[in-house]
Amino acid sequence: MTPEIDQQFALLRAEYGRDSLARVEEMLEPKSLIDQRHPLQRAAKWVLPGIPQIPWHDPYAYPELLPLVRELEAEHARIKAELEGAWASRRDRFSDYEHYLVRQQNWQALYLYRGGALVEESAALAPTAYRVLRESAVEPGIICPLLESHFSTLLPGATIAPHCDLWNFSINLHLAIDIPDGAGIRVAGETRHWQEGRCLLFDYSFEHEAWNKGIRTRTCLLVDLWHPDTTAPERAALTTLMTEIRKMMG
Repeated sequence: MTPEIDQQFALLRAEYGRDSLARVEEMLEPKSLIDQRHPLQRAAKWVLPGIPQIPWHDPYAYPELLPLVRELEAEHARIKAELEGAWASRRDRFSDYEHYLVRQQNWQALYLYRGGALVEESAALAPTAYRVLRESAVEPGIICPLLESHFSTLLPGATIAPHCDLWNFSINLHLAIDIPDGAGIRVAGETRHWQEGRCLLFDYSFEHEAWNKGIRTRTCLLVDLWHPDTTAPERAALTTLMTEIRKMMG
């Protein structure tokens, strides 16, 4: 723990109570609850205790997330048209997606939120998605500032190898923008397929993979959100904790 982490944790305990960060502290214990993890979750580096071990979630089940889900789905047609225009005229704004494990040229990304802030340069390219994200995710504070939101485009033939992401205290929302036949996703051994204009929600601390066996690109809008089962003090503590860990790791 660094002085910055200790100070922030002390302030949060003073505001929310001495036990408000108990789960975060338990997570930091050596080999915390490793034997209690789901077998397909054990490759995740940090697992916050008490988060239900559920790989797939109902995107309409959480009142905190529902306004974002509803607004994205309602604006799907407009979002898709703007994305197609950006792909056709400003392809240079898309970049190889850099996952913490790998960089892929056949996985292209246009970022709307990154580094804890909206990417203002993307507002003109995808104004509807940018607005919805700002109003329904950033301003309410449900987006995870440690991560991002981007249009994720898999080129024909692209695959994303099975992997676990770093932690379970955020959750991944997909709005299906443009889905060809032959595209799919598997989480914890269960395969599902995107439906254009609808959202999927899953815990990416579980092993997952995706593929595009179609003849055209597959695009989803991805939004990294706080897991609905985390609390306000936990979110603040985890933001400080992970930010400091990243600084120490360079």
